Amino acid sequence: MIALVTDSASQLPPELAAEFGIRVAPIIVNIDGVEYREGIDLTADAFWAQLSDGDLPEITTSQPSPGTFSEIYRSAVEQGATDIVSVHIGAEHSGTTNSARIAAELVDADVHIVDSGTASFGVSCCVWEAASAIAAGASVPQVVARAQRIRPEVGTAFILSALDFARRGGRFSPELLNDSEQSEREGVAVLSGYGSDLKVVAQGHSVDELCDQIVACFLAEGGPIRAGVCLADAATLVFTEGIEQRLRAAPVEVELVRYRVGPSIAAHTGPGTAGGFWYCTGE
Repeated sequence: MIALVTDSASQLPPELAAEFGIRVAPIIVNIDGVEYREGIDLTADAFWAQLSDGDLPEITTSQPSPGTFSEIYRSAVEQGATDIVSVHIGAEHSGTTNSARIAAELVDADVHIVDSGTASFGVSCCVWEAASAIAAGASVPQVVARAQRIRPEVGTAFILSALDFARRGGRFSPELLNDSEQSEREGVAVLSGYGSDLKVVAQGHSVDELCDQIVACFLAEGGPIRAGVCLADAATLVFTEGIEQRLRAAPVEVELVRYRVGPSIAAHTGPGTAGGFWYCTGE
């Protein structure tokens, strides 16, 4: 039996975790000196409630410990797993893959670590592909290969409303944020790309215009896709619903899920973020 593990920075929706039996290691989030485990001690709603008064708390994040991973791996082994595929946030963003590798040496099972090379739901795209391969009866090498194959094919398109928050989070290049700020003289900037190769691709003024531009990025390759649309703070719901509505009406097949922007990602993007990730499922 192959067990599948990821971390909470993947923002994996509960329905996908439940459907495929995916285990999730919580990222540690520290808010004004108080430490939480994402998804266990701190939900997305509880996190956004702490930002609702307009004051920005001091937020830092850190990877799950090797001990946390070893507990998850041992639990999988106790439930019959002979191999574990562990797919995580890119090493350039976090030390999570290193923690997973250390833990892999502590358990009596073959653990295969996959660095997704991305963050947020981009990680979930790799997990989703791996889970589908397991469900189809693929071998361990095939599952790992499927997760690795789509890494460069995962696209994202989104808007950042809190540029000062994003600067403080440190996950976006100063050049990209400066381009966004300059573009906002003509409207809200839409950022898009694959992996860390992001750029400003459009500007918009209205919700409808921005939703149209974001969805155009999702559908640019013209083939069937799997897609995740984010919901951050409550004010972004209108974007979430607008993007989802357009994707459901798309002329190509779209497997669609909604994911929450939780604290491990929101700490680097801030409120007002809207958009999502996708990858093509056609050959």
